[in-house]
Amino acid sequence: MIQHGPTVDANLAKEHGLASDEYKTLCDGLGRAPSYTELGVVSVMWSEHCSYKSSRVHLKTLPSDGPQVIEGPGENAGVVDIGDGQAVVFKMESHNHPSFLEPYQGAATGVGGICRDVFTMGARPIALADCLRFGNTGHERTSYLLHGVVAGVGDYGNCFGVPNVTGDVVFDDSYNGNILVNAFCLGLAKSDRIFRGYASGVGNPILYVGAKTGRDGIHGATMASAEFAEGSEEKRPAVQVGDPFMEKLLLEACLELMESDALVGIQDMGAAGLTSCSVEMAARAGSGVELHLESVPMREEGMTPYELMLSESQERMLMVVTKGKEQEALDTFSKWDLDAAVVGHVTDSGKVIVKMHGEVYADLPASLLAEGLKYDRPQERPSYLDEVISLDLDTIAEPDDIGETLLDMLAAPNLCDKSWVFQQYDHMVRHGTVVRPGQASSGVVRVVEPESGRKKGVAIAAGCNARHVYLDPYEGSRLAVASAYADLVAVGAKPLATTDCLNFGNPEKPGTMWQFAESVRGLGDACRLLNTPIVSGNVSLYNETDGVAIKPTPMIGMVGLIDDIDEVVTASFKEEGHHIAVLGALGGTLSGSEFLKHCHGQERGVPIPFEMERHSKVFAAMLEMTKARVLASAEDISDGGLLCCIAECCLGAQNLGAQLSLPAVEGRLDELCFGEGPARFVVSYSKENAAAVARAAAGCGASLLEVGVVGGRELRLNIGGELSMKLPLAAMAGAFGGAFEAFS
Repeated sequence: MIQHGPTVDANLAKEHGLASDEYKTLCDGLGRAPSYTELGVVSVMWSEHCSYKSSRVHLKTLPSDGPQVIEGPGENAGVVDIGDGQAVVFKMESHNHPSFLEPYQGAATGVGGICRDVFTMGARPIALADCLRFGNTGHERTSYLLHGVVAGVGDYGNCFGVPNVTGDVVFDDSYNGNILVNAFCLGLAKSDRIFRGYASGVGNPILYVGAKTGRDGIHGATMASAEFAEGSEEKRPAVQVGDPFMEKLLLEACLELMESDALVGIQDMGAAGLTSCSVEMAARAGSGVELHLESVPMREEGMTPYELMLSESQERMLMVVTKGKEQEALDTFSKWDLDAAVVGHVTDSGKVIVKMHGEVYADLPASLLAEGLKYDRPQERPSYLDEVISLDLDTIAEPDDIGETLLDMLAAPNLCDKSWVFQQYDHMVRHGTVVRPGQASSGVVRVVEPESGRKKGVAIAAGCNARHVYLDPYEGSRLAVASAYADLVAVGAKPLATTDCLNFGNPEKPGTMWQFAESVRGLGDACRLLNTPIVSGNVSLYNETDGVAIKPTPMIGMVGLIDDIDEVVTASFKEEGHHIAVLGALGGTLSGSEFLKHCHGQERGVPIPFEMERHSKVFAAMLEMTKARVLASAEDISDGGLLCCIAECCLGAQNLGAQLSLPAVEGRLDELCFGEGPARFVVSYSKENAAAVARAAAGCGASLLEVGVVGGRELRLNIGGELSMKLPLAAMAGAFGGAFEAFS
């Protein structure tokens, strides 16, 4: 075996991210010391980013099965049946560390990577979503990072040609040193033509296709598996550079080849590049692979096997084709002006053997690399919870002026109009978008079905209230699932399945590990109750800088099916004279609310828990009403509470006011107006449909309270028969629409 590079020992292994005991495990497993190339290969495969060594013991408890599930976790993306021989393929993934170091390319390549995960399965991407988390709006780097990330997301998606239909942007001090860029992609495929990452068939050739390999992104997976500290910006060379036009060619070429019988297995060269895809394809199939690196298309001279195996150059695929069909595949890629080459073949050795010019540089068991390490790390409930779970409302002054408070809330960074962000994205490309960003809490795309003639749609909800998870990881995570579910039913979609992106701090700290374990437990329990199995996902750990971790942020992406897109309901009030009602509980809690944080600078209390027996009745009523087409609008009451929700419904496309009349308050007025809680909706409907709406709520056992009518050029609020607030629409629009530009 060729030993190029420095001599491998425990110290060099440590520089590669392997602890001394991990290096010993490697040597014991091999029965010898590794070569330099082998050390590089193992270091990325055993990194947290690739191996999930701290999280696998918990992830295995998540529900992933169901009659609708075609493919669950373990492949490039999850696959769910939507009937008529069709399936949706989707996944959410993080690109946090690269985006903090180089916001434009980090975010752009995050979009490119998640799209490849989807079309690798045989699906054409039809929708994107992005969930972005930045530091305090006054922090010195926030504006730079925000503009860079939004430009990267927009430019890549726009050039590649997939609409970005939903997502969210949140600002919080905990992300000052470690932003989150979580990207979601959904694709449409034939349910009987799903492709998987298997290196099957001894003797079958292995093909490389896509962009040439360079030195960009080397050790990107290792960089994403460590905390930031002073000098972290020196890691910028580990951030990849994307080319969306190349990816478009790659998409079309792969989909064309998938129409033939040549393709056996295919995998995206994502994190850890050629290493991860070759190892994972061999391990899944129980086979082996032999690679000949001199055949890899290169854009730089003198590249070593170490560099070729670890490069994370973008827009590349590895695939196995049927022996004798390689020329057919090569001709297809040539037609699309893509570099392609036979770089190896499948073996029955169970090993990943790396050669260059006939010399062996690595000879490693695929199972050893793929199984990697698994830790059940110590857990300890963080002590901060003892302090923050208590909330003494007697110390919180009630607002003197509800109207002024509402204006202040509408201008809050986390509640104000974010249209500047989604205006950078092309949300109408491919002409399939039914509900655009800003029209509802979910995005909706059309499913083209020329044969059946049905007008199906797929809805996507994405987000997470990290403050709730910070205060109670278990209940907060359940609430994140319930919130996504609410977003879907509000537009008329029946939720099908979930993907997640679990963003946490350093798992070697028992407090962080406890947060993670409790969060996973909450996600699992909620998804089981709501029958929305988790079919794909991603874990991003070590999201902290100089020992300061982000708030635990288990991002949720949930997909739902709409039988007929004519049933879709959006958030804005539509006509004067329509009735306005609250479906579900009228008031909420100030615990963990945006009001408490924004107006009083406190993050305390215990959020209202998700209760399946009670809250599922509200969800059922919401779906019943949309199916019956008796609603003019619907929006779930989430961050900011009742008044913020109604204000946003007023400030929609029709720009209509509302006259509200609420019962006398027994408790606090701010709790009624700005309190938060799950499974609550503001709906509007015509006088003619009022009886049908009431019957639907009663039939499901859900509470429904009429609270006013649509109309006028102001938002008026009477409580107990007395005028409590009167705000012109223009004042609300100025607060809501003018805030973002001021701090971005």
